[in-house]
Amino acid sequence: MAPMQGSQPPPAEPQDTPDTYVGLDAQSAERQARGRGWSTVRQLPPGAIITMEYRVGRLNFEVSDGVVRRCWKG
Repeated sequence: MAPMQGSQPPPAEPQDTPDTYVGLDAQSAERQARGRGWSTVRQLPPGAIITMEYRVGRLNFEVSDGVVRRCWKG
């Protein structure tokens, strides 16, 4: 199937490892993530109900007491 005329391929995700953010304070982690090219950074409380669609360029932080406890792409 030929690509639609005028369509753009999705942007490439930053070459980054989410585990490197675990243990950082949330504000520093977000600054670092944006500096590495993530277009969207979500800070979520533990147990938050979220949509599960995968978004290229989005990084999710689970934050408790101002510290990143878990991090994942999409």
